[in-house]
Amino acid sequence: MNNLKLNCQKSKEIIFTARGTRNKTAIFPSQCLGICQVRSITALGVVLNDKLTAADHVSSILTSCSSSLYALRVLRDHGLQTSSLRDVFRATILAKIRHCTPAWSSLCSASDHVRLDALLQRRKKYGYCADDVPTTANRTLCYS
Repeated sequence: MNNLKLNCQKSKEIIFTARGTRNKTAIFPSQCLGICQVRSITALGVVLNDKLTAADHVSSILTSCSSSLYALRVLRDHGLQTSSLRDVFRATILAKIRHCTPAWSSLCSASDHVRLDALLQRRKKYGYCADDVPTTANRTLCYS
């Protein structure tokens, strides 16, 4: 039979700690001494940090969405219709926000929800987003 072997170059170690505790680095015995310890890890496009909060993931989403907004501005300036702008918004930015939302939304703090809602409110003001797009604070964004 084939034995499975751990690929040490592709492996990372993350230690989850309680939110209120100090950052103490624990050293655990490891099969491979080359495995490095990290504070956050990306799994299936969701950023998990060592405190099990979604703050890093929300920051990643907001950074990615803000860079996509330039493309929307260019499309608007070139005369793309409002309905088409909303389709592009829904296919790009809203899809990034909704990706795996049921998995990470419960890890969001109230301030994370406020940051995501502020992005949606600004986009509604510019006409990129329809008024019927739900907010994240009432947790309906992932189910609509």
